[in-house]
Amino acid sequence: MGGVICITYICETNLTIMRIQLTITPNTSIVPFNYQEKLVGTLHKWIGKNNLHDKTSLYSFSWLQGGDNKGNGLNFSRDPQMFISFYNEQVVKQIIHSILDDPTLFCGMRVRDIQIVANPIMEDRELFFCSSPIFIKRRCEDGTIRQYNYNDIEANNLLKETLLYKMRKAGLKEDETLEIKFDTSYNKKKLKLVRYHGIGNKASNCPIIIKGRPETKLFAWNVGIGNCTGIGFGSIY
Repeated sequence: MGGVICITYICETNLTIMRIQLTITPNTSIVPFNYQEKLVGTLHKWIGKNNLHDKTSLYSFSWLQGGDNKGNGLNFSRDPQMFISFYNEQVVKQIIHSILDDPTLFCGMRVRDIQIVANPIMEDRELFFCSSPIFIKRRCEDGTIRQYNYNDIEANNLLKETLLYKMRKAGLKEDETLEIKFDTSYNKKKLKLVRYHGIGNKASNCPIIIKGRPETKLFAWNVGIGNCTGIGFGSIY
């Protein structure tokens, strides 16, 4: 059965909307461990048909938070949450309308609450945590794909390279002060193998440090870090 979705503003209603936080009802059937494809399908349903389905995604979204391992899958009994962030404010407003029209996800879950999240102040902030693991890849000269993680010395430069590329795609001025690196001092860092369309992707669940202009850090906060943010990698908070 459906219900009324509550929309909450955490500060003044005339703010620029870049990120929304969704509270979701508990699942009615076990959620598979590899639910990422289902989550991507839901997001694409809400986005609709437009040029956002590009190879360069100027958006990011977290995985579902609050699940318990049940052996054969996950159970989200405590109102799971997730967020969606876009560089384009108009797209966020469009998605809110799409969610109101069809709040269903999968495994019996549906959106119960939409919270408008204010852009954080970035002047003195440098440390960011992952809401989904960061994935880095590059195509080699022979056509093969090489994956990188926080153990590779090239990884930090590749993170910077990708973010600068996205800034150019968004028409933003390049930030010559930008520095990005994994915080490898974090004692809970780990690698996670994520299968997507049958392909194994080794991603980094590790905080990152971003130094640069406040608007650059806000851009990264919204569009995510690394490759494949459009399919659920590299979301940060």
